[in-house]
Amino acid sequence: MKNLFISRFLGALTIDVNSLAAFLLLIVLGTGRVMAQDQTITGVVTETDGTPLPGVTVALKGTSRGANTDATGNYRIMAPATGTLVFSFVGKTPQEVPVGGKTVVNITLADDSKSLQEVVVTGYGTQRRKDLTGSIAAISSEEFQKGNIVTPEQLITGKLAGVAITPPSGQPGGTSQIRIRGGSSLNASNDPLVVIDNVPVDNTNVSGAANALSLINPNDIETFTVLKDASAAAIYGARAANGVILITTKRGASGAPRISFSTLGSVSLLTKKVSVFSADAYRALINDTSPEANFATADQRKLLGTASTDWQDQIFQAGISSDNNLSVSGSMNNIPYRLSYGYTTQNGILKTSNFQRNSVALNLSPKFLNNNLRVDISAKGSIINNRFANEGAIGAAAEFDPTRPVFSGVDTFGGFFEWLDPATGRPNTLAPRNPLGLLYNKEDRSQVNRFVGNVQLDYKLPFLTGLRANLNLALDASSSKGTIVIPSYAGEQYARGANRPGITGDLSTIGGRNNQYSQTRTNKTLEFYLNYAKDIKSINSRVDVTGGYSYQDFIRDEPAYADNLYDGRQLNPAGIPFNTQYTLLAFFGRANYTFNERYTATATIRRDGTSRFGQDARWGWFPSVGAAWSIKDEAFLKNSTTISALKLRLGYGVTGQQDLSGTGASNYAYLPRYTSSDPTAQYQFGNTFYPTLRAEGYDANLKWEQTESLNAAVDYALFNGRISGSIDFYDKKTKDLLAVIPVAAGSNLTNRILTNVGNLQNRGVEFTINTTPVKKEDLSVDVGFNITYNENKITNLSKVPDPNNIGNQTGDISGGTGNQIQIQSVGYPTNSFFVNQQVYGANGRPLEGVYVDRSVDGTINVNDRYRYQTANPKLFLGFTSQVTAGRFSGGFVLRGNFGNYVYNNLQSRLGTYQTLVNSFGYLANGSTNVLDTRFRNQQFFSDYYVQNAAFVRMDNLNLGYNFGNVFGGRSNLRASATVQNVFVITKYTGIDPEISNGIDNNFYPRPRTFSVGLNLDL
Repeated sequence: MKNLFISRFLGALTIDVNSLAAFLLLIVLGTGRVMAQDQTITGVVTETDGTPLPGVTVALKGTSRGANTDATGNYRIMAPATGTLVFSFVGKTPQEVPVGGKTVVNITLADDSKSLQEVVVTGYGTQRRKDLTGSIAAISSEEFQKGNIVTPEQLITGKLAGVAITPPSGQPGGTSQIRIRGGSSLNASNDPLVVIDNVPVDNTNVSGAANALSLINPNDIETFTVLKDASAAAIYGARAANGVILITTKRGASGAPRISFSTLGSVSLLTKKVSVFSADAYRALINDTSPEANFATADQRKLLGTASTDWQDQIFQAGISSDNNLSVSGSMNNIPYRLSYGYTTQNGILKTSNFQRNSVALNLSPKFLNNNLRVDISAKGSIINNRFANEGAIGAAAEFDPTRPVFSGVDTFGGFFEWLDPATGRPNTLAPRNPLGLLYNKEDRSQVNRFVGNVQLDYKLPFLTGLRANLNLALDASSSKGTIVIPSYAGEQYARGANRPGITGDLSTIGGRNNQYSQTRTNKTLEFYLNYAKDIKSINSRVDVTGGYSYQDFIRDEPAYADNLYDGRQLNPAGIPFNTQYTLLAFFGRANYTFNERYTATATIRRDGTSRFGQDARWGWFPSVGAAWSIKDEAFLKNSTTISALKLRLGYGVTGQQDLSGTGASNYAYLPRYTSSDPTAQYQFGNTFYPTLRAEGYDANLKWEQTESLNAAVDYALFNGRISGSIDFYDKKTKDLLAVIPVAAGSNLTNRILTNVGNLQNRGVEFTINTTPVKKEDLSVDVGFNITYNENKITNLSKVPDPNNIGNQTGDISGGTGNQIQIQSVGYPTNSFFVNQQVYGANGRPLEGVYVDRSVDGTINVNDRYRYQTANPKLFLGFTSQVTAGRFSGGFVLRGNFGNYVYNNLQSRLGTYQTLVNSFGYLANGSTNVLDTRFRNQQFFSDYYVQNAAFVRMDNLNLGYNFGNVFGGRSNLRASATVQNVFVITKYTGIDPEISNGIDNNFYPRPRTFSVGLNLDL
């Protein structure tokens, strides 16, 4: 303080004798005043979750005296005991705190709803929040879910209205299902477009990776922005029908280097097992000769063993995981930078499953030419190593005889007990395999390398103020390779090469598998746009205009490999190497006009072209319009102290869909083409086998799906932002659905074809409210709630009248051959269950094979099946809270789905007496549900197995403590404890009600995960 005092006076005074004497006198007086009245105040400024906040301005009210917090959120300032400190930071609510004689003042700054994200990331640039007309939701790193988060989408689960995220199964690094305002397609992708640091990435699966997004480290992400309606998303045109997710990663800031290290250790535990019979209960049931049971023969009873094995206990384990991240950020030679490294290893609760990721991210943001040229360089690289467990062991563990031991006592089949065929001594091909043997006798490993990077040049053109040129060059490249190895002695593929020409040897040497696969993807992006934004004060207007061009090219290569036995001998020759490419071109524009800071109009247009369609259908127009009215800025509300913000929004637009992934169609489905036959369908000439060429069906008129979207909304804030939120009403109608439908026999060279047929509608309402009911110096409470109602319905499904509304069956189930349990039909939601209506007896028990007769001739057949419920939730909600009390912080996330049903395929397959015994020489366990139904035979199509799967789940419970300054005050240390998947409240009788496709079979259980972490900032 003295040095500042001296420097100011030395610059102003002429150094002569008289002036020097006067200057010294002032120093003495000033020093005496500081010593008499001022004291040193220190403290730390944090965010609501305990994270230190650097760069906060700390000022002594009424003076020019001030300081800033350092990289660890610490500050030091001189102030009198009667003074007041003012803390301020962009996007945070300022606080005034009287010193009151204290020497340590710690502060938590909460988000300011009025200023938070005043500039919002949108497609191709940013916009002022007050100028938005579309439905856009943004969430920052402070609000992300906490704990053992492996994939990015898990960060926002339950946080945003209209965004339904079904978390991955327990598989390490597994994929989530993301739906924004319901699915818009039947056979094409329903996944949103994901844009990472302005790079629109290819969402299709990378071979060898359970989840394409798992290749991005969640710890590097700063914000998620979701474009939900067409007014916001139409700028992405043909890829935006399912919404757009914009991911922005963390960047450096000016100042000294800031080092941050975090480590998190986790243990995951199985929460629930499939309800099957214990060994003693199973023996009692098989030996039951009462009239109600008595289903086993004497020979079958002789097959009972003496062991007591819980096969589910054998295959599941406590999964140990760790997540470690190190980052350095700051600026060097006026170049802001951030460099990070992350290492994650996750062991699944199913033995042998493992996920490891090494990731590096670098962001540079230099400026040149008097700060007129900004260069953003972003590079993210990751290496993932997976070991995929044999998930067939999950079903086998529910089915395998509990009276049999794990190990046989001999070396055959790796020492694992297997049911054998007495005639051959080989494993009984009809019996389930030993569950633990399935896990340990299979190594399915992959390595995936991925790079996503871009260079973005943004130049303020000198000849016109407000005009910018932006060039974005990007590369998204991945390479993957994998091996699947099963030893020849394994029961799963024992003697696989028996009776094949040229395959000789002992049975224990002519089986197994030793195969490999690989894939490379190279996706290139070039985008250029001009943006002009200017405030025209003379007419109280602001204009923001953007126009540009986009080019994207997607190349995928997959070499062909032979099908080998374990010892490397070829069982089947390699097929044809796969190479495919498609290109997207686009021209786009957007104009935003605001008058008098309260009336806003937006219009966008995009012209897209794709190589996936023919010349006549290759190009499509995707326009949108929107309007907004800030009622709060009108004279009659401007001075209201109750209403902080009130805004109406209305938008309409058209978006498209051309992503054919998951349909089985190629990038050339509009072309007449020939494909090579499978190795097993080759033609023999002498001793040589030749592949044949088969003509494929095609639709030369294949074109875009188009989704029209209408959105009306109200944004509000009350009591100076203590309460805020929005209400959105939307209606989405998709036409020209890309669907695989049956065609008449003998036509178009196929029995099913991909074509444009049918319409689909999603409509609903979203409600969001965020509140801060308590806001004090040492205590703050934030509570958020969102709820979404979505109604989904197919409105057309044929090109010609279909008076019988036959529809298209889908939803494969386990049991029988080719059985399907769902249907797509007009007037019903997608993925409706297609079942028989069960009839019940006087005792409330279902009557086996007795259903409501809907036929004319009294014969129960497929015509008696009806549409009953759907896998799609009609209502889903999220409820979050975060509390900060002194150095402690804590919070939780609750989610709920309602109106969704699940077909319990495990019960329908294993819940009968027929499952427990058979005439094939083995016994099998079954579902205890057989005691409720007493079914002798499987009743796959009974609506009894379609169960209410509504649920409320506590996703996340977290607690944190900030130790403050450590290591001599140079750093900040925080500790955290988190529980994920805390509890589930549901009526569903299976292990988990949250099944994305609505069919519960062989599901890898979601574990309950306990985590403890430390964060150190230097």
